[in-house]
Amino acid sequence: MATEIYRDAWGIPHLRADSAAGLARAQGLVTARDRAWQLEVDRHRAQGTSASFLGENALAWDRFARRARLDDTARRCFADLERRDPGTARWVRAYVDGVNEGLADAAAPEFARTGLTPGRWEPWTPLGVWLAIHILFAGFPAKLWREQVAAHLDADAIGLFATDGPGTSGSNGWLVGGERTVTGQALIAGDPHRWIEDPGVYQQIHLSCPEFDVVGLAVPGVPGIAHFGHTGTVAWAITNAMADYQDLYRERLRRTGAGVEALGPDGVWRRAARHTETVEVAGADPVEVEVIETDRGPVIIGGPEGIDGDPSGPVYEEGALNPEAPGGPAGPLDPGGDPSGAAARPGSARPGGGPADPAGPAAPPVAISLRYPPRVTGDLGFGALLPLLRSRRVTDVDHAFDRWAEPVNVVQAADTEGGVLHRVAGRVPVRAGVNSLRIVPAWEPGHEWRGWHVSPRAGLTDGVAVMANQRGPAEPLGVEFAPPHRADRITALLAGKAHWSAADMPALHTDTHLASAAPLLDHLAALDALPPEAAALRDRLLCWDRRMDAGSADAALYAAVRGAVVRRLAAHPAFAGLTTPPAYPEVFQPWLALVPRVGFALEHLLRAEDLYGIDRPAAVRAAIEDVALRPPAGVWGDTHRLAPWRALEPERPYDEPGLSGDHDCVLCTSGVPGLTDRAARGPAARYVWDLARREDSRWVVPFGASGVPGSPHHRDQLPLWLAGDLIPVVTDWSLLKKETDV
Repeated sequence: MATEIYRDAWGIPHLRADSAAGLARAQGLVTARDRAWQLEVDRHRAQGTSASFLGENALAWDRFARRARLDDTARRCFADLERRDPGTARWVRAYVDGVNEGLADAAAPEFARTGLTPGRWEPWTPLGVWLAIHILFAGFPAKLWREQVAAHLDADAIGLFATDGPGTSGSNGWLVGGERTVTGQALIAGDPHRWIEDPGVYQQIHLSCPEFDVVGLAVPGVPGIAHFGHTGTVAWAITNAMADYQDLYRERLRRTGAGVEALGPDGVWRRAARHTETVEVAGADPVEVEVIETDRGPVIIGGPEGIDGDPSGPVYEEGALNPEAPGGPAGPLDPGGDPSGAAARPGSARPGGGPADPAGPAAPPVAISLRYPPRVTGDLGFGALLPLLRSRRVTDVDHAFDRWAEPVNVVQAADTEGGVLHRVAGRVPVRAGVNSLRIVPAWEPGHEWRGWHVSPRAGLTDGVAVMANQRGPAEPLGVEFAPPHRADRITALLAGKAHWSAADMPALHTDTHLASAAPLLDHLAALDALPPEAAALRDRLLCWDRRMDAGSADAALYAAVRGAVVRRLAAHPAFAGLTTPPAYPEVFQPWLALVPRVGFALEHLLRAEDLYGIDRPAAVRAAIEDVALRPPAGVWGDTHRLAPWRALEPERPYDEPGLSGDHDCVLCTSGVPGLTDRAARGPAARYVWDLARREDSRWVVPFGASGVPGSPHHRDQLPLWLAGDLIPVVTDWSLLKKETDV
């Protein structure tokens, strides 16, 4: 049988071939035809070469990618895959062959605008793309923030700010067992929350060969269907488990005549790997990057001379003297943090560390290394991908996810024989608890990795299982989880009906109730003696239905008051030490910005017994009085508008729509309270997998199947996505239009 490409009415590719390898080649080919620009951007990001055509705005990422050794890790993992699983390695090669074939004819308009010529994919490129997409999923930069909070407030403050903040991932997912459905067969539904990108981060696709026939959401640039799939007899879906599986080590480095050495936990200085790389930058001079790797991992911040990019000089270790600080050698760093910043640069002290000996020498500058599982093991989990496609029952999916590596996910699956699965999948190291919380000293023993955690498992409760990044089966593996509001709301909605159908699911996808509004509304209710305009606004908000609907004027008023409270709290002198983050690389700055941290932690900050002497009722009073004098004129959707990420902005900007939802709604469309209402994160897809009849399954993505501007299928699903509607999953070949044989 020739390899065949079909399309449905939405331009979604449906592929048939006589072998898994032939199908992988067709998947690579059709992905390159539909999304050539996206593929090349992702390849260059994985290599750390995106600034060569995107310019200085992409330089920060390229520096990180080079220093973290993403491309080298992908090469190592592919070499290991060839040794351990040569069949999967050949399958990946076939996908890459298809991509290269498709790129040879690529004519995306972005190539002409940037002068970029599509390059050649290597066999390890899909692994590099996967790693680059997911390297920040575990949120290791949050450890930099925790260091700041502990240094400038105290260790207890870490918990106040512990919430699903400026991270890059999250999801809703729920499994309804057959006893709770109208068909007697299970349903799986949900929506992954990611940065909304154009083209989208998920590709709807249908893959068929004699071994398997699967529909699902693929990651462009990666063969198969990893996250969300339905084989006809079994379906699966994932959410981010919020596990912590990457560590940051504070390194002591020194230069020698032979290179760079790092101090190990046994007190021995050992040679670190070191070389330099040149990053080409469009419109600017090339930039040289020093790449250093210790026994812990690649150095991603600083080096033997300290934090690069800090115009004021090196940043020193915790508990050490900075000889250049005001007061000279007699001025030890305050372990509690000086809010004025006079005695200590941000991030340079640790609570309880104590001052250094005034007569002693200054400690060496700071360098921070990153230890992450695939760099240690040489395994990115690609050995799970073909077994997933071949799965027929839940036990097959379960065994496939035993080979999963990262990101660490919560998995739900169900099959047509009544089997269900609810488990964590991925590799989490066993190590000291402090490793998960903070940056740990590389030269002290006790912070090594000692094997891997056994993946936790869970079951169904009252015939359902809900996963929304909350504390659940993954709790032993993580530190910070999402607030329980989305999970609690989904659970409550499912409890309100005895039996569910696939057609019922959009009502859950699009629910806009905001439970996290309660603390602020409680503060408003307690206010008295307000001016008339503020009292009227307070009373109006107390009667609000707490739904963040795009057409709601009350939701807009609530968001305005919330933003004003966030800004007032963030401006309080108690948080002054957190207003200026350390001179860490730009790629980590979103985790260190104070206003977003206050915005996402507002619920905790308002409910805490004490907040460092901050008069919260006064802040809420001032905020509502300000908004009452200058209220927003329109509705929530006027300011809460879609703000997708694009590597290159279009020549003619789109008028992006207003959105319903908010960060803690089931309809999770997230702005940054106190900073912007524009939503850069949200449902990157929605799906409903029906185990009774796969043809009754549904899905939708924010834009469309094509990444080519001007294509009829570039943005044709956007109206449906906005309305919460889904399109049918078509598997009947007679209903599809044949495009070509390849």
